[in-house]
Amino acid sequence: MSDDTDTPSGGHLSAHEAADLLGISRATLYAYVSRGMIRSEPAGGGRTRRYAREDVERLLRRKEARRDPARAAAGSISWGMPVVDSAIALIDGGRLYYRGRDAVELAERASVEEVAALLWTGEPADAERLFAVPASTSSPTAAGHLGRLSALEPIARCQAVLPLAAGDDPSAWDLRPAAVAAAGARILRLLVDAALGVRHAPPPGAGSEGIAGRLAAGWRVEGAAARRALSAALVLCADHELNVSTFTVRCVASAAASPYAAVAAGLAALEGARHGGMTRRVSALLAEAGTAAAVRRVAADRLRRGEGIPGFGHPLYPAGDPRAAALLALARGLGGGAALAPVDALVQAGRDLLGEEPALDVGLVAVARAAGLPDDAPLTLFALGRTLGWIAHAIEEYARGELIRPRARYVGEMPRRARAGVEGIEGRRKDQ
Repeated sequence: MSDDTDTPSGGHLSAHEAADLLGISRATLYAYVSRGMIRSEPAGGGRTRRYAREDVERLLRRKEARRDPARAAAGSISWGMPVVDSAIALIDGGRLYYRGRDAVELAERASVEEVAALLWTGEPADAERLFAVPASTSSPTAAGHLGRLSALEPIARCQAVLPLAAGDDPSAWDLRPAAVAAAGARILRLLVDAALGVRHAPPPGAGSEGIAGRLAAGWRVEGAAARRALSAALVLCADHELNVSTFTVRCVASAAASPYAAVAAGLAALEGARHGGMTRRVSALLAEAGTAAAVRRVAADRLRRGEGIPGFGHPLYPAGDPRAAALLALARGLGGGAALAPVDALVQAGRDLLGEEPALDVGLVAVARAAGLPDDAPLTLFALGRTLGWIAHAIEEYARGELIRPRARYVGEMPRRARAGVEGIEGRRKDQ
């Protein structure tokens, strides 16, 4: 599970559990339900009701914030209260929405460019204008260095070319919304070329179907279904609220750095093993197992060693990550056969051993295996797709015009002089 920690045990609570957790009577609980503050649904054949754990825990955090604002502020950086206003992504009721539109539905019918335009300007129809330039690297300096960067992994190549391209872009520091959206289109195409590299550069004339088509051509993927799967993977990775890489991007953008620098910072965070790098850990488990028959044993061995099974559970989706479900369905539609069998075995092992559903990372690995993509493709898809959201968040931060500068709650040793001063005061009080 990328960018995640512990997962709640179940998405609903009984009336007794909900009231006890909040420290309220059942009458107050029912009042919260009637005011729309807590969602409920029938349970036990309709004789009783159960209550959304997400809503109960949100109310509990609000109560704690009122009781101890300083501690609540310190805890907000770890799945706590919202800290930034945003109109880009919403996670609600087990679904993900981009500007009010269901992300899974967008992945089924919208192009990568249309989703980029939706996130950047709010209008999918702006895609044609934003991506009207030729689908080639817009930076001569970056293009000239791609050959020398061929030994690097795709994410490292992307990080290397961003400052080179920024130097070639006279509009890199124009931070008005329209200018950043236009730069976003250049950055996205630049990263596609950098990720593919010289060795996988599409043949002349290939990739005319847009971002997903260029990736398919570079990876020599054939068939409309496979191209559609790549497009869907990019769309489903586009944004996910304030994950660690997106928050990093917002911090950098809040300092009025260029969108090239903001995206470079996002890539650095995404590659971490607890975030997008989780895809590598999923792939490593499957490589260690080798066959579908060995997956359960390898997964169980990892549990025994205290290593955990990567790619399962998500705090924001107690009933299962809809992005993973969509990607797994697409992968099976490609007929991955033997390549996909170990993934199916891993999904079942996660359910049996952890009682959890697969997260986005497993879905990306499944699509890559079913389509016969390179080993580094899952993380590459994650990075390219998430770039759409990073640009959108950078646009919001530039418009906000304020530096993100939280305070730390100091819990260390006090300076000696300050401590001595305090002791002196206490001593004088006793003397009095």
